[in-house]
Amino acid sequence: MSPNVGTIDRTLRAALGAVLLYLAFLSGLSLFATPLFQYGAAAIGLVMLATSAFKFCPLYSVLGLKTCKEC
Repeated sequence: MSPNVGTIDRTLRAALGAVLLYLAFLSGLSLFATPLFQYGAAAIGLVMLATSAFKFCPLYSVLGLKTCKEC
């Protein structure tokens, strides 16, 4: 598992993950009152935070992409 996610990509992923988790559990929006959207947003948010933390995206690996310049 070599890193394939760069700094800007990691920052955006972390921000998006945090926003999705906020929307899922704390926003109070009626859209996220349904379990499908609530848990879907939470799952995607957790995946975004995990790929940001580990600097590795399995989808990038499959597609042969790298946003990491120093890798």
